[in-house]
Amino acid sequence: MGIFNKAKGLETGTRIPEFQLKDQNGIWVKLPEAILQKGAVIYFYPKNESGVCTKEACAFRDNFETFSDMGFQVIGINNASVENHKAFQKNHRLPFTLLSDPGNKVLKMFGIRNVLFLTGRETFVLDKEGMILHKFRDFLNGEKHIQEALKILKNY
Repeated sequence: MGIFNKAKGLETGTRIPEFQLKDQNGIWVKLPEAILQKGAVIYFYPKNESGVCTKEACAFRDNFETFSDMGFQVIGINNASVENHKAFQKNHRLPFTLLSDPGNKVLKMFGIRNVLFLTGRETFVLDKEGMILHKFRDFLNGEKHIQEALKILKNY
């Protein structure tokens, strides 16, 4: 079993690739370096301000303290601009990092498949070394991503 399976993307038990993207404030964030000694829940989602994506982001917001108390940070990634992420964050009072992935380069590195004409929705739970503990894919139920991540972390 390799680090990357074209049909399934990155595999559980492997380290995420190194990448660097700008956050909602225009600051470069380098991963997995930025999560070392913490761990993270990274979620990829199609579009800011769409129905399912907004519910998902707000569910992460509403559980942000729980993730923080467990020692994990939350990071959302899609191809929206830095400015669009800043507006989305402000509009919904999101206390976590949103990263801009122009051209979906990182999304492709993770092997996330498109659904129809939209990018996929997938969540990765990472330990403090950047190793994938769990991944979850469900395009239509964004809130289930939070439940899955919390279930894994409570047993971690």
